[in-house]
Amino acid sequence: MSRIQTLQDLFKRYRRPGDLVFAVVFLAFSIFLLSQIGAETKWVKRTKLVAQPAFWPAVSLIGMVFFASLHWLSSALSPRIYGRLAEVTFWARSLEYAFWFMAYVTIVPWLGYLPATPLFAVLLALRVGYRAPRMLISAALTGIAVVLVFKTFLQVKVPGGQLYESLPDGLRAFMLTYF
Repeated sequence: MSRIQTLQDLFKRYRRPGDLVFAVVFLAFSIFLLSQIGAETKWVKRTKLVAQPAFWPAVSLIGMVFFASLHWLSSALSPRIYGRLAEVTFWARSLEYAFWFMAYVTIVPWLGYLPATPLFAVLLALRVGYRAPRMLISAALTGIAVVLVFKTFLQVKVPGGQLYESLPDGLRAFMLTYF
């Protein structure tokens, strides 16, 4: 068996069935980014080519489109493997965590950083399958520790929640400053 035949067999064995879908999505995204280059950067008159503000972004985006096209072409010409829909569905499941993050970002201005962080830590622990009280308490304590580290020790400025407005003046000032 030749070395090339061995490499082809290796490629076929480890080729993922969702590769064509990924190639199409990546090519479309690359073309979209390249189409937006005129709105995002400018070509300046009487400036050397490599000193142009748009030159290096254009080079990188043209490279993205070129290599995405090659990827799409190789995926389109490869033999079909059963399981493409299952793999794409598996990829899409990861988007759930982006939605969890967006929900967290939406809830923080209402509840505040201190209540929202442990709440979402516990909800995510439940989501991934932890049910033991010890694990849920650990998730809540980890959320509280995150708040203490970021808000109190690192003094990261996170806006207080609307919930804090209902607290008495002294407690509200304390919560806004440290939690």
